Amino acid sequence: MTAPLIHPSAVIETGARLGEGVRIGPFCVVGAGVVLGDRVELKSHAIVTGDTQVGEDTVIFSFAVIGEVPQDLKYKGEDSRLVIGRRNRIREHVTMNGGTEGGGGVTRIGDDCLFMAGCHIAHDTQVGDRVIVVNSAAIAGHCVLEDDVIVGGLSGVHQFVRIGRGAIIGAVTMVTNDVIPYGLVQAPRGELDGLNLVGLKRRGVARSDITALRAAFQMLAQGEGTFQDRARRMGEENDSPYVQDIVRFVLGDSDRSFLTPG
Repeated sequence: MTAPLIHPSAVIETGARLGEGVRIGPFCVVGAGVVLGDRVELKSHAIVTGDTQVGEDTVIFSFAVIGEVPQDLKYKGEDSRLVIGRRNRIREHVTMNGGTEGGGGVTRIGDDCLFMAGCHIAHDTQVGDRVIVVNSAAIAGHCVLEDDVIVGGLSGVHQFVRIGRGAIIGAVTMVTNDVIPYGLVQAPRGELDGLNLVGLKRRGVARSDITALRAAFQMLAQGEGTFQDRARRMGEENDSPYVQDIVRFVLGDSDRSFLTPG
């Protein structure tokens, strides 16, 4: 058993639960409803409050405010939770809010993510694994970021938007519609400008699957029928699991329309 190491100036409210090997730096505040997993580290001046669970080996840097109430005028004090997975890096001045009754009540963060300085994760957002949100980007309420998404610095994602697995959003981009898996979005008013080929190659995706994705993208851009019709036909003609990811996403439930190939 490794006891938590807590700086004398930190405030740990009665009821907080601390795992083995937790490290809490100077002037931190840990609320009564917080659970810190094993080996979680809070740098100086970090605040973790509300009904918040932080997974093991996560590091929260100075002046981050994690688990505060939603920035939503409809929020009336109902139960609001934030669940953060394992091995995340949450840098300086990051804000993450709990959920609302209208969005299921839980904001959820996966494992192995990096949230760079000053970014914001709003209420009821669902973030997958290995996601990177770059400095000063803002993810609005009720969004879904699937695994391996990258959101560039100073970008904004509109509420209820879904961003599919492996997609990348360029810097200083406003995203108002859903982004297909492995898509590349850029321009001030986000445009679907191709595939995230660099990311696919870095992850070692087979050339045959990349070729299949290229063909699928062309069908989405130039095929007959509605966007959903093209996706459905694409799934019938191509059994690549990466293409099937796009089909699943396009035919899934959403409150937004899609960014479509130009």
